[in-house]
Amino acid sequence: MIEVMFFGQLTDSTGVSSVMVEEVANTDMLIDMMKMRYPSLASSKYMVAVNNTMVTENTIITPGSKVAFMPPFSGG
Repeated sequence: MIEVMFFGQLTDSTGVSSVMVEEVANTDMLIDMMKMRYPSLASSKYMVAVNNTMVTENTIITPGSKVAFMPPFSGG
């Protein structure tokens, strides 16, 4: 199982703060799955982290991983 967590306004747009999913090999597959389950993600801006590491390209996901969808943020 893989835990998928949503933060900030993504929690509001999906209606959940986390879900458990099975059999997802990589982040591209997971993003596609989440967009089908939560259509509002298709028009949302977000960043993805796998096991507390930000990723910008397709990344392998292993069972037990935690994946976070986070809204963009800026420092200051």
